[in-house]
Amino acid sequence: MSDRWTPASWRTLPALHMPDDYPDAEALARAETELRRMPPLVFAGEARRLKALLGQVSNGKAFLLQGGDCAESFKEFSADNIRDTFRLILQMAVILTFAGGKPVVKVGRMAGQFAKPRSAPTETQDGVTLPSYRGDNINGMEFTPEARRPDPERLLKAYAQSSATLNLLRAFAGGGYADLYNIHRWTLGFVEGSPQGARYRELAEKISETLSFMAAIGVTPETQPELHRVEFFTCHEALLLAYEEALTRVDSTSGDWYDVSAHLVWIGERTRQLDGAHVEFAKGIKNPIGVKVGPGMAPDELIRLVDALNPDDEAGRLTLYGRFGADRIGERLPPLMSATRREGRRVVWAIDPMHGNTLVANNGYKTRPFDRILSEVKSFIEIAEAEGVHPGGVHLEMTGQNVTECLGGARALAEGDLADRYHTHCDPRLNGEQALDLAFLIAERLKAERFAGLKAAE
Repeated sequence: MSDRWTPASWRTLPALHMPDDYPDAEALARAETELRRMPPLVFAGEARRLKALLGQVSNGKAFLLQGGDCAESFKEFSADNIRDTFRLILQMAVILTFAGGKPVVKVGRMAGQFAKPRSAPTETQDGVTLPSYRGDNINGMEFTPEARRPDPERLLKAYAQSSATLNLLRAFAGGGYADLYNIHRWTLGFVEGSPQGARYRELAEKISETLSFMAAIGVTPETQPELHRVEFFTCHEALLLAYEEALTRVDSTSGDWYDVSAHLVWIGERTRQLDGAHVEFAKGIKNPIGVKVGPGMAPDELIRLVDALNPDDEAGRLTLYGRFGADRIGERLPPLMSATRREGRRVVWAIDPMHGNTLVANNGYKTRPFDRILSEVKSFIEIAEAEGVHPGGVHLEMTGQNVTECLGGARALAEGDLADRYHTHCDPRLNGEQALDLAFLIAERLKAERFAGLKAAE
């Protein structure tokens, strides 16, 4: 980083996976100027609160649940979609809390997760080559020259949609919709209708017994208002740096720079170069930061990246998301975890079991097998235990909608089912039932780990 960091310092460095072909530079400059005038989407104090909670995760006292859409879209923007994904995250959090015996930090891939890196800058269909779709805040998904042309007005539309999403999330989180008793009733409905309901019934009954005991001693939403609400945070990949720069402001209470587009932003596997623009931008903001870590990362490279992004070794500042694939995590993750433990770096280790388990089905659909996703999560927990590292959390691409994009799960979704409701604008997501299946199965593992720890301490 330069001696005097500014939100625009990144502009002097290589910036990968960002559009450089806006046809109207003046229109882009006007959009960026307009964004600089917009109110913050989140507040610095909220980002500091999330950092403190992630500090608890890094100390082994909490668990991170991070999830939401692969890429938000303008077309599918609706109150129902926001509500359903929010509800799903809360349901999963309750399951994980009761199993793991630790609070769950809830972070949604919402209110800003638009831009996506692409494997190639162009796409060819029927002999016609056009720019790749990069996310709704850059261009359109339709395969036409007009739609694929980067449009600066989309930045402003993305801001407006993010603002509306956050407004609704704040209402849900604080207005009684997140009542713990409501969440459990929703989960009971899932258990009763699930093919694996019997497997999950024991944990569901334990939650019911706990809530009944709490009510018997007078701990209800009426006597304890905190049971009516939850803390909920937002995140997205800080890929489109012009947008992030425009929404980076000085906090009046601390004098520090914060990216007020989200509480947490992360750097992807394809843009984490130490001398690149994305790392440079992240160095100067005080938000919690995440970094995707894949099979190509070497331990010494990881330590250099950790030190660049968290030079003060601040607990909760940096989350590392492993994304290896079920067949490679056993080989690639242990040396990385060992390096951070050996060097005494305070980071949150979480697992992204989605990206390393993507394949193309025989019928041409990009998909992800549920069994591979679960296998990578289980391996992550086992490796963390063996390395003396807290398995801090999971990062999932999922939706509360009844889509058919990932294979397997309790209802054994097959390749022939993918075409029924394949709605993703980018990568395949777990549907609501599959995500809850995964939460219960992770819960079983966390419960076993917790009891093993208690027994060892006796």
